[in-house]
Amino acid sequence: MEHNEAHNWTIEAKASLFDLKINEVWAYRDLLWLLVRRDFVSFYKQTILGPLWFFIQPLFTTIIYTFIFGNLAGISTDGLPKPLFYMAGITAWNYFSDCLTKTSTVFRDNAGIFGKVYFPRLIMPLSIVVSNLVRFGVQMILFLLFIAYYYFAGASFQITWSIILFPIVVMLMALLGLGAGMIISAMTTKYRDLAFLIGFGVQLLMYATTVIYPLSIALQKYPDYAWLIEYNPMTPIIETFRYGFLGEGSFSWASLGYATGVTLALLLFGIVVFNKVERNFVDTV
Repeated sequence: MEHNEAHNWTIEAKASLFDLKINEVWAYRDLLWLLVRRDFVSFYKQTILGPLWFFIQPLFTTIIYTFIFGNLAGISTDGLPKPLFYMAGITAWNYFSDCLTKTSTVFRDNAGIFGKVYFPRLIMPLSIVVSNLVRFGVQMILFLLFIAYYYFAGASFQITWSIILFPIVVMLMALLGLGAGMIISAMTTKYRDLAFLIGFGVQLLMYATTVIYPLSIALQKYPDYAWLIEYNPMTPIIETFRYGFLGEGSFSWASLGYATGVTLALLLFGIVVFNKVERNFVDTV
C-alpha cells in the first residue's frame, strides 16, 4: 500500500555563512519587539527614578567633562559652549558604546534561551540595537534642549546643511556597534577573558575618539599620533554629528565615506562569524 505524503519540513545540514535569514527575522518580528520591551522594562523595573536615568547619566557626565576637561585641563572646544560640545559627543558615543558592549555578550547572556528554543539568532543583537535607539532618542531630546537654551542665550553656533545626514550617522553608529559587537561576542564564546576587557577597552576607545576634544586640536598638537584618532571610524561619525547640529567639526565626504566602508566591512565580517559560531556555540559557552 503506497502513501503519498507531503513534506512540510526540510532539514539542511549546512547553510551559507552569508545567509541572514531575513525572511525568518521578519517572521519573528513580534519576538523582536517583545525583547525590546523586556530590555527596557527589566532594566528600570526596580529603580526609583526609572527612565529619568536616561537624562541623568549624560547630564552628569557633561557636567564632569566640562569641569575636568574644559575648565581644569583647558581643552579647546572650537569656540562652542563647553557643555554643548561635550553633550554632542556623549550623546553620539553612548549609543555606539551601548550597542557594542551589550551585543558583545549576547551569546553568553542568552545561552540558556539559545539552547532551548529556536529562533533566528540575529534577533537578539538586533533587539539590542533597537532598544538602545529608544535611549538614544531620549538623550537626543536632552541635547536639543541644550541647543535651544544656548540659542536663546545668544551662544555662537549654527545648524548646518549636513544635519540632513543625521539618519545616516545614526545608522552608521548602530551598524558599527552591531558589527564589532557580533565579532567580539563570537570570540568570547571561546575566549572568555575578552568579556572582562570590553568595558575597559571601550573606555580607552572613547579617548581615541573626538568626544572630549575636537579633531583640529589633535592634529595641531599631536600630529605624529593624530592618525590614530583620524582613522578611528567613530571620529568622522561624531565630527559629522557635531558639525550638523553645531556648525563646528572636521567634516568631509572622504572621512564619512571611509567610516562607512569600515562599518560595512565590520558588519559583513561580524555576520559571517556570528553565523558560524551560532551553530555550535552551546558546546563552548
